Amino acid sequence: MGKAGGRDWMQIYAIYGTDEWQTVGFLAVNAAAFAAAAVLLLLYFSPFLSFLHALLPAAPLPALRYAAGFSGSVAALTSAGLLYAAANVLYSSLPLRWEMAQRMVAAVPDWSAVRTALDVGCGRGILLNAVAMQLKKGGSSGRVVGLDRRRETAVAALRRAGAEGVQEYVTCREGDARGLPFPDGYFDVVVSAVHLSRLGGGGAAVEAAAERGRGLGEVVRVLKPGGMGVVWDLVCVPEYAQRLREMRMEEIRVSERVTAYMVSSYIVSFRKPIAPPIDHYQPSDWRTNII
Repeated sequence: MGKAGGRDWMQIYAIYGTDEWQTVGFLAVNAAAFAAAAVLLLLYFSPFLSFLHALLPAAPLPALRYAAGFSGSVAALTSAGLLYAAANVLYSSLPLRWEMAQRMVAAVPDWSAVRTALDVGCGRGILLNAVAMQLKKGGSSGRVVGLDRRRETAVAALRRAGAEGVQEYVTCREGDARGLPFPDGYFDVVVSAVHLSRLGGGGAAVEAAAERGRGLGEVVRVLKPGGMGVVWDLVCVPEYAQRLREMRMEEIRVSERVTAYMVSSYIVSFRKPIAPPIDHYQPSDWRTNII
């Protein structure tokens, strides 16, 4: 099935699976139904044409033949389109997420100085573990926190960190991106993959945009002065880039377009300006894995 950075894709799928099986299944079933309709129409074209002629005796036979052929073509094309959509969603749910996680990690120029990192909306832990692997590779004593809205998801992400051999670098906890449970200026690096745009139910409504703004503001708040933020998201990155400029962040960079889930996506990275040091409070439960 190929390799991903020297690893077999089967191994990666075994660890992370996909969170889009229902969507993929729905698209695949409908694709099969349209394909079956197209094949049946091709095999039984004459009986179907006779049925149409009996149903609409006044209609010209050439017009009925054209309508039947056109219907079969539409069914075949619809099946192909649905299969493409199913393949795209399946690809976007893991291989592309894996690739984007590597790109996001590479966007941070110096991991040697990183001691605290945060993944906002860690989900299955793909990006979370990519950060942890980078810390392990550099022999760092740092840790990365995976934050998710659901405790069950955080527990599962920690279990996958164990499967990847990086559990000692990972802490997972439940929390809301709109009110991060961490003090100001706590993390050297904050990352987030396809999460902020879901805040407030997503969409272009003013309320949803305000919720996304709160989430991005929280990312900036918990970054240390000089710390880096890296966000991959669908559709909303231009909005984030504008907000980051308004918050006077530095070194704002937007990547080239990447198609994910059949829409445009981008990575935006930025650095928080240097400011007077803040006296940080370290929670007593920081070193526990699940909070």
